[in-house]
Amino acid sequence: MKNLRGTYVHRGDLERRRRRIRATVLLAGLIAAGTAAAKNWEPAEAKAEPVRSGVAERAEVRKLQEQVEAARSELAMATAQLERWHHVFAYSKRYHIDAALAASIYDAAMTEGIDPELAFPLVRLESDFNPRATSPVGALGLTQLMLPTARFYQPNLSKPDLYEPSTNLRIGFRYLRGLIREQHGNVQMALLVYNRGPAAVGISKELGLDPSNGYDRILLKGYRGRGVID
Repeated sequence: MKNLRGTYVHRGDLERRRRRIRATVLLAGLIAAGTAAAKNWEPAEAKAEPVRSGVAERAEVRKLQEQVEAARSELAMATAQLERWHHVFAYSKRYHIDAALAASIYDAAMTEGIDPELAFPLVRLESDFNPRATSPVGALGLTQLMLPTARFYQPNLSKPDLYEPSTNLRIGFRYLRGLIREQHGNVQMALLVYNRGPAAVGISKELGLDPSNGYDRILLKGYRGRGVID
């Protein structure tokens, strides 16, 4: 994939990130001001003012509190987006891929509960981040899925469907999470089944042979996670 670092597209991503940071700071200021105002408000009864004035003040405070809660919600969303883009740009830089592809891999991994620290190396090893990758045995796309395997998760899939990044990533990571569950959390065995197939791994184990073909060692080098996220 073409690296867009330093290009107009990359600069546009950075500018959008700066705008989100400025928006977050403004929202934080609004929350702080609203919270301070709410704390400093005293009930109308304590001031011996007319009842009508007290009712109006309480209405204003409720309105202010609603605005503060809305601002908190927006701040939380902005913070989550900033954190997401921080990870996306970091993976984009680490693997020398464009931010759009990095975002697709990151989002699919998070949605399907796969640790991105495992997801990115898997896609690199399987397809070298090429959505059109096709193996000699017919494995397709970014996560190199076989069509029959993919159809277990989405029956009406066609071969061209698996070249679409979001579809391929979603099914590939869902398949991997299922294998980790089947292997009772053994990430090494799940990866070997993913790569070699359940029959080949099963035969090796029955014969007392090491089922590893090196695939697992490449992906797990330096990795200490569980493969999945809660």
